[in-house]
Amino acid sequence: MARGRNATRTSAIHLRPTAALAERVLLPGDPGRALMLAQSLLAEPRMFNHNRGLWGYTGAAGDGEPLTIQATGMGGPSAAIVLSELISLGVRRAIRVGTCGALDASLGLGELLIASEAICMDGTSRALGARERAAADSSLTAALRRSAPSARAGTIMSVDLFYEPDGSRANSPAGASQPLAVEMEAAALFALGASSGIAVGCILVVSDVFEPDGARVRIDERALLEAAQRMGAAAVAALTG
Repeated sequence: MARGRNATRTSAIHLRPTAALAERVLLPGDPGRALMLAQSLLAEPRMFNHNRGLWGYTGAAGDGEPLTIQATGMGGPSAAIVLSELISLGVRRAIRVGTCGALDASLGLGELLIASEAICMDGTSRALGARERAAADSSLTAALRRSAPSARAGTIMSVDLFYEPDGSRANSPAGASQPLAVEMEAAALFALGASSGIAVGCILVVSDVFEPDGARVRIDERALLEAAQRMGAAAVAALTG
């Protein structure tokens, strides 16, 4: 179990631990997904945090070692608060396990996507010192590729708005690596991990696709549950060892 580090830099104001914290953590945005992953991935999970509705759990993963699963809430600001406080408590490796909307037409609902970098179209990553792009930890990204060999991997885009104005998804910066998908937290987590010396990776489920007219098509709940379980298992495997 982790012991507190850098406690003088950041205190845990929003997280109020009621159980031990592991040095490795999964970071879903949704508290309900945190509970589901804890029930499916952990032996004897104990609630780590319930303050502010940010549910978190610690238990033993399949390798017998402790693992914490902590919800971040929605958006970069909330995710940065949660990871900052986890770092102050002793987290050393983290993987975001979330959802995304496909920007590449070849991606289908329920597919897994490994984010190697995020285009910073959000405010939080920029406030943390990121420029146009923020990179995931290369070792964790490589581990995710091994644990989920059928998953696509590449660039995503992080934004601040879920319900975006018409046409805003088309305004990503030009460059060699165009985003495969869009979400709201990865860039902030990558930037914070880089500035804090903490390894942060990201694997996502494609939960939304967009029709040519811009209409959003959402995955059904059963398919999302099945894909999230596959995502969680791949993330745990990447953190093992």
